[in-house]
Amino acid sequence: MRSVDALMSGLIDYAGLFPPAGEDMRPALENYASYLKGPDRRALGRFIVPFPRLRELEGAAADLMPRGRGVGAWQLSVLISEDARSAGEEILKFNERHASGSNHGHVLIDVAELKATAPEQVHHQRRDLPDSLTVYFEIPLAGDVTPLVHSIAQAGARAKMRTGGVTPEAFPPAEQIIDFIIACAGEKVPFKATAGLHHPIRAERPLTYEPDSVRGVMYGFVNVFLAAALVYAGESHAIAVGALEESDPTAFAFEDGAIVWKDRRVTADQMAAARAKFAIAFGSCSFREPVDELAQLTRHARAMTK
Repeated sequence: MRSVDALMSGLIDYAGLFPPAGEDMRPALENYASYLKGPDRRALGRFIVPFPRLRELEGAAADLMPRGRGVGAWQLSVLISEDARSAGEEILKFNERHASGSNHGHVLIDVAELKATAPEQVHHQRRDLPDSLTVYFEIPLAGDVTPLVHSIAQAGARAKMRTGGVTPEAFPPAEQIIDFIIACAGEKVPFKATAGLHHPIRAERPLTYEPDSVRGVMYGFVNVFLAAALVYAGESHAIAVGALEESDPTAFAFEDGAIVWKDRRVTADQMAAARAKFAIAFGSCSFREPVDELAQLTRHARAMTK
């Protein structure tokens, strides 16, 4: 399905080190190496690693990293919580050690992710990082996000929102998510999402993989990225909230040329444009879960139309 390919291309940044999966470094890296060679590799984005664990990653991945001239590099996104300037300097050294043809393996850190709660933080931290990095700032969704999104635009950076977690309270109201998306659209700021998007369609689910896990309503990644594509195409706040809150899988149709929600159509070309320029990716501690569940959903949708 061309529309689904447009939705899924490079969509999932693999965050296997983080809850609720919480993999150790070596198993997470083995997973990533396997996914890069698997049939669904086009859906895979970057491997996400906290900056303090870069050295651990180098040791654990020594025999896994791609080698040889002309081979594609692993792409990493590094989470920075302290001293952006020092982190930026170390990232440049890391990239030099792992340049194409290096005996240490070909790996590239091309994305950094930080948090900001005030515009001056955005400007200060962006100045402290190398220009070669694409930088995302995770911002709080409560209240008016416009000043922070505006500062991110001025800094030439990108925005990030947290869409869930391992407790029900970690999931923001739908209106806040759409306010963020609309603010990003207004400032022409690309964004990514993180947390709580393991499944395609919004539903109540266990929030961890523990047998006695608390349950809560999780947003679906199809909901989030379809809502973003609708906003990008000029649809209203109310329509976007409706798409985000939709929990009936039969309300969606996955045609070759479009993804349809009720009477709204997002063509494959519209989805590809929104994904390339606006709604970039989401971080997930699971790669197989979202990919496999969407494949099941689209198979069921095709069967229902026959």
